[in-house]
Amino acid sequence: MKLSPIIFLSSVLLAAALLPAQTRPIPPGVRQADQAEAQTEKSIPPPITQPAHLDVAKLSQEAVELARLAQTIPPDVASIQKGKLPKNMIEKLKQIEKLSRQLRSQINP
Repeated sequence: MKLSPIIFLSSVLLAAALLPAQTRPIPPGVRQADQAEAQTEKSIPPPITQPAHLDVAKLSQEAVELARLAQTIPPDVASIQKGKLPKNMIEKLKQIEKLSRQLRSQINP
C-alpha cells in the first residue's frame, strides 16, 4: 500500500506541529523569584511626576482668560435662541478650546 506524497507530507507536518518544543525546565527557585518580583511590582505605586517647570503666572493668566471667554458664551447662546448668530462666537469657542489645551498640556505633560 503506497501513501501519496501529499498525505505523507501532511502527516509529517502534523506530527511536527504536535510535538512539544524542547525547552529547559525552569528550576522552582527561579519560578518563585519571578512570582515574588511580579507581586512586588503590583504593590509599588507608580512614581508621581511633577512638571519640570510650571509657569504659575502664565497658567493663572490663561485660566483668567479662559474664564472670561467662557462667561460670554451663555449670552451668545441666548442670542442664537432669538435667531441671531453672534459674529465672533465661533472664534471665541476656538480660543476657549486652544486655551484649554494649553492649560491641560502645562499641567499634565
